[in-house]
Formats: sequence, C-alpha cells, structure tokens
Amino acid sequence: MANNITDYLESALVKHLFRGVAYTAPASIYLALYTVTPGETGGGTEVTGGAYARKVLTTSPTGSSSFSDPGTSNSTSNSAVQTFATATADWGTVVAAALLDAATAGNMLWYGPLTTSRSVLSGDTFEVSAANLSIALD
Repeated sequence: MANNITDYLESALVKHLFRGVAYTAPASIYLALYTVTPGETGGGTEVTGGAYARKVLTTSPTGSSSFSDPGTSNSTSNSAVQTFATATADWGTVVAAALLDAATAGNMLWYGPLTTSRSVLSGDTFEVSAANLSIALD
C-alpha cells in the first residue's frame, strides 16, 4: 500500500500537527478487500456477502500489535498471517485492500492495489502472508 494515504487521514494529521486538533488513533484497524480499487477519497467496491467481514488488526504503541515495530523507519508491515473467513459464496476478483477505522462503515485510512489480483470462490480462504501488507510514508 506504500504511501497511499487517504485524504481523510492526511487532513486529520495536518490538523493535529498544525492546528492542535486532537487525533486519536483507532484502537483497532480493519483490513478490507476490494473488487474495484478505492482512491484517496475512498470509494472502490468492497467485497460483500459470502461470510466476508473485515479483518481486525490490533495496534498498540507499547504492546502486541498486528504490525511490526517500525523503529526509526518510515514503514511497517503485518507481523503475522492475516486470514479471512472461508468464503461461503463467490467474492469476485480481489484487486485491492484498504485499512479502515471501523468494522463496518468508518473512515478509510490507507488503500492500495494488490500485487496480484485473486479470484475468491466459495470454499476459498483469502490470506495475507506476514510482511506482505506494507505501509510506508515517503
């Protein structure tokens, strides 16, 4: 997902840094799958039905987290495999993913196309291998 930060998060961070408007990081971030790639303002087409649900990723400044500690780097990645529920109906061809601040609805924070799209059929399980969900600021 490189530096595909959304307009929502860009605005929140600028307001936080330069206007003193508090921004509280979400307790959890949710990984969503898309059949049409979203953009900086959101959009796209999220997978629906067939037992699909966003995958919760925990965040913590000091404790356990779904993301590796970036140290002094400008990037992080998922520290463990993220496995979605087994599809009970066809989900379509997954071409992108996004991070949101809620299990349903919410604000999109980051987005990006998958390196390789994948058709998810009934009975399939979609996984993101460890270190394959990379987040970076350039």
